Amino acid sequence: MYGEDSLQRFASAHVCVVGVGGVGSWTIEALARSGIGTLTLIDLDNVAESNINRQLPALISLIGKPKVEALAERIADINPECQVNCIEDFVDTENLNQIFSQRFDFVIDAIDQVRVKAAMAAFFIAQQQPFIVSGGAGGQKNAALIQCADLSQVTNDRMLANMRYTLRRQHGFSRQPADKMHIPCIYSRENITPPQTGICHIEQAAPQGLSCAGYGAAMVVTASFGLRCAQACLEHLCRD
Repeated sequence: MYGEDSLQRFASAHVCVVGVGGVGSWTIEALARSGIGTLTLIDLDNVAESNINRQLPALISLIGKPKVEALAERIADINPECQVNCIEDFVDTENLNQIFSQRFDFVIDAIDQVRVKAAMAAFFIAQQQPFIVSGGAGGQKNAALIQCADLSQVTNDRMLANMRYTLRRQHGFSRQPADKMHIPCIYSRENITPPQTGICHIEQAAPQGLSCAGYGAAMVVTASFGLRCAQACLEHLCRD
């Protein structure tokens, strides 16, 4: 379907996924099954019971296991030829240069710390590193409303709006709304549905990863965000 040339590009590609939770884990699954040759997974979280409703590695038998380790074992059973590098750490402004000292063919940002998302985006643009950013996937039910757009054009996403603000105030990006930021984003036009107090368990925000803290999370949406990120990656590799 992609053609022999594209499949060879997939096999020789090195893709990095930052944050392997409700969005990133599904991105990883799609990339592994699409024949990506090398994957680097970055996350410090362990599998928790509260992840079971939406995260691929979240099984009762795996509670307490590092997510990157659980996913690496899964990938080995899906595509033994895929080389997996696990980095059990959180990306922060202090370790950006160290973690991204090597160039990847593509990077997927699937974390929810605005400060770090902004710093990564600014760093990737400066390094001419191809990447895509996932917006917030919590509090949504309709996967059909998921879109891909430049950050300057994103609506209905508080996290990405805060990221845009941070980039304009702290990283020198143009403050003109019409100016493209050259940061591709996956986001949804759906209005957020808040959880019902006393009915929904409110998960506390994790240090990193798209935790959906404060909102309900529908696996059909979080997985769709992840698959759209994978789609963007594959499309880039086909064009490159």
